[in-house]
Amino acid sequence: MTFEPTFGSTDKTGSTRRRLALALTSATVGSTMLLSGCAVANSDNAEGDANAASDTLRVVLQQEPPTLEPCESNLTSTGVVDRSTITEPLVERNPSSGELEPKLATEWSSEDDTTWTFKLREGVTFHDGSDFTAEDAAHTIERAVNSELGCNVEGYVFGDDDLTVEVVDDTTLTVTTAGADPILPLRISFLEVVPSETSDTEKVREPIGTGPYKLDEWQAGQKITVSAYDGYWGEKPAFPKAEYQWRDEGTVRAAMITSGEADIAMGLAPEDQIGDLGVPYPNNETVALRMHTDKPPFDDIRVRQAVNYAIDKEGIVASLYAGREKVAAQLVPEGIVGHNTGLEGWPFDLEQAKSLVEEAKADGVDTSAPISLIVRNAQFPKIEELGQVLQEQLTQAGLNVELKLLETSQHLQYQVRPFVEDEGAILHMTQHGNQAGDAAFTVGQYMETDGAQSAFGTPELDAMIEEANAATGEERQSAFEEIFAYQNEEIVQFAHIMHQTGMIGKAENINYEPNSSTGDELRLAEIKPAQ
Repeated sequence: MTFEPTFGSTDKTGSTRRRLALALTSATVGSTMLLSGCAVANSDNAEGDANAASDTLRVVLQQEPPTLEPCESNLTSTGVVDRSTITEPLVERNPSSGELEPKLATEWSSEDDTTWTFKLREGVTFHDGSDFTAEDAAHTIERAVNSELGCNVEGYVFGDDDLTVEVVDDTTLTVTTAGADPILPLRISFLEVVPSETSDTEKVREPIGTGPYKLDEWQAGQKITVSAYDGYWGEKPAFPKAEYQWRDEGTVRAAMITSGEADIAMGLAPEDQIGDLGVPYPNNETVALRMHTDKPPFDDIRVRQAVNYAIDKEGIVASLYAGREKVAAQLVPEGIVGHNTGLEGWPFDLEQAKSLVEEAKADGVDTSAPISLIVRNAQFPKIEELGQVLQEQLTQAGLNVELKLLETSQHLQYQVRPFVEDEGAILHMTQHGNQAGDAAFTVGQYMETDGAQSAFGTPELDAMIEEANAATGEERQSAFEEIFAYQNEEIVQFAHIMHQTGMIGKAENINYEPNSSTGDELRLAEIKPAQ
């Protein structure tokens, strides 16, 4: 596609020359240090860190981000640091109301749901001091959606169709879609803006943004430090500095809160002994198993049905999660446009599971073929125990399942396309959070034939998704409801397990109310000292 207008020099009058972000190489940078106990990583004196200056907000995550590349910020491990903290979108969704709110764009409109006009905020600068203009917004869209960079946000949010982007002037941008798209501004909210000089052939590891905090240093395997950006266009954040560290064990993260070594701890559960400092919140995450149907035994729908019958979802919720979670029948929870209230979770029926496996075996399906159950370490509380339970239950159904616990960077090779190929059947544990409030952001990525996180699809389902994406109002709701029912009846790519609730640890000296997006994007500027 063409990009209008054609630009010459990318330097801007009166702006500081930008320092280009470092290119992310394919090799993993550094290695994660093996740490024990509750001491803060890279700390010469744990007591000193526990009494760190009150101007530094200390956050402990479940794992180190694999990258801070802005076009990968829809991945939880990246977005929790990037989104609306280091980088910002044109439009931002309010996680409480679901309404779209101005960010780097102040207004947007369309007469036909095809060509959208965005008016941009004036007086915004990037962390290197250079001015934000429509040129940067256009490059961000071109880079993430139209280039060959392979950004996860492209498949997750925009699919195959490119966008036509035109800079009208420094503060005006038009975006035209291939067909009517009534939720284009919502899709745009997933794009974190980067400078126009940012490479569109290499991903970056350390971004330059416009957010309230700028990246100071990333010590691989140890910590990430950020500081408040003096030139920020909005309200100055309460904490001048912030530091991210990471611990796999929930009990360790909780202990860092109770001992005064951290102010916010992510991904906790009551069993982590966080006590009254644990703050529960409703999130938008759903846990499911995705079955890759390119190899036996998952190339037979009876085996995929057997997996669903073999999992005791109610027992898992009761025993591992003390009844806090809710058995899932689809990939989106209540409150998401398209959620089908008429669907119920598959019943636990081990005998039926065994019967289906035996039936498939009798017809020549290799039901003894090895299955790799792919689980990411520390992705959410008790995930390792959940993996072990699932392995046992599926083994009882007559399947040959091997549990593989992987770190984030390894896990991504199974999570998104292109998937690992030199392996047998894959059963991937997915934790999906619909951050946008509309099922389009689930079915496009997870159910379309070539979706970024889809392992199976059909022309019939693809056509249903295309029709639903163009619908509005009640027709849109009904169309997506039908898609979720069709998945369970005709496709069975997924074995849904549970809709989750979240919990963070919060020190007594911190004032912050978590919301449904907290696990995906922890907006540091919203965190303040307690009065």
